[in-house]
Amino acid sequence: MKTSLDHLPDAKRDELKRVVEILFAEFEDALKGRNAPHRKAGRILKIILFGSYATGKWVDDPKGGYKSDYDLLVVVNHEELTKLEDYWGPADDHLLREYQVTGRLTAPAHFIVHSLTDVNDQLKHGRPFFLHILNDGIELYEAPDHPFEQPKVLSPAEALAEAEQHYAQWIASVPEFMGTAEYAASRGWSKKAAFDLHQATERLYHGVALVLTLYSPKSHKLNFLRSQAERLVPGLIEAWPRETRFQQRSWEMLRRAYVEARYSKHYKITAEELAWLSERIAVLATLVRQACDQRLETLRSAAGQAD
Repeated sequence: MKTSLDHLPDAKRDELKRVVEILFAEFEDALKGRNAPHRKAGRILKIILFGSYATGKWVDDPKGGYKSDYDLLVVVNHEELTKLEDYWGPADDHLLREYQVTGRLTAPAHFIVHSLTDVNDQLKHGRPFFLHILNDGIELYEAPDHPFEQPKVLSPAEALAEAEQHYAQWIASVPEFMGTAEYAASRGWSKKAAFDLHQATERLYHGVALVLTLYSPKSHKLNFLRSQAERLVPGLIEAWPRETRFQQRSWEMLRRAYVEARYSKHYKITAEELAWLSERIAVLATLVRQACDQRLETLRSAAGQAD
């Protein structure tokens, strides 16, 4: 894999060094006082930068409010160590503070965590997401003697079958959540409406990632899922205008709805915000379906030619 960050400005390279330091420090803290063998021997084996900062196609648009994120894959030596709630929550919070509070990061930093065994299994099964990381990613850290397996490339027919299953499971279910959100809003159940809109949005982002790459991270965090989807399909950016405070606040209320709309007595969202969110999610759904339909048509054509 590539290891050079020469295509990035010095300031960006310094920020990525900071991100790696935070990941190591917070992981080491999470392991302290844990006696299970896999915990005592827990190790980070690789940290890989992927996405727009790896390929040199990052965007920083202060006027439009859009900027690319740092995307990282963290590879550990045991499956148990991939549990975000047990080992990686403080690292996630720390990186968020570095961006939103201290300003030491000029872009959000998001990471996914997989065991080496799982990554190798994904490569052996030809998952395009991991193949892209192998081809385009840049290693920021690597422990010696822990290579990746030789990847397999899925046949078009195999990829098509998986992609169609994901479309049916994720994309086709979105109208159900949009319908219940509309009904809840009409009855004045604003929290219920917000939660269902969150679920519709989440399913669109998971769905487009799964159809296009056969992989989506196990997360409910819309900021993260949005950044991953927009990296795959830049056209999805237009679904969420970011220029005004109303637009930014409405998105923030949607982002917080997964937890706070269910559990917080302080969560309040207006009818105007719900209406705007519904409108934008409808736009997102159209764009997602277009991207998925295009991908499925490409796979069908390739599968037909292979027969």
